[in-house]
Amino acid sequence: MRITYRGDYALKAVLDLALHQGTLVTTHDLARRTDAPLKFLEQVLLDLKRGGFVESRRGKVGGYLLARDPSQVRLGEVIRFIDGPIEPIECVDKKYDGCRDLYKCIFRGIWQEVAESTSRIIDNITFKDLAERVKRGQGLVYSI
Repeated sequence: MRITYRGDYALKAVLDLALHQGTLVTTHDLARRTDAPLKFLEQVLLDLKRGGFVESRRGKVGGYLLARDPSQVRLGEVIRFIDGPIEPIECVDKKYDGCRDLYKCIFRGIWQEVAESTSRIIDNITFKDLAERVKRGQGLVYSI
């Protein structure tokens, strides 16, 4: 799994919106707090909106907010939506048929374990969990 800058900014934006749950947040405030380039962040927010993670409101008092409660948004969902599959290699996918040695490959089982372990972690962390960690003083570290 590799998190791109797009994925990193998406995660930062969702976390920031979780920390400000129920409040409209402007793109300027989001960009400032997440240290993200404004134009790039706007593109990321459009992606997150298409994915059903955020909603936007237009107008002078407009901004963004989470489309769902932070307890219903998992870290893995956002990562997969923005950056794609988390498997370290294509052959881990059950539908993969690009290798004739697929079922006798010693490495495939290892990569499956890596993917399962990663999934177990990122699919069990919600943005509510992350927001609570920040509020408990475990630090607001936006970089991944």
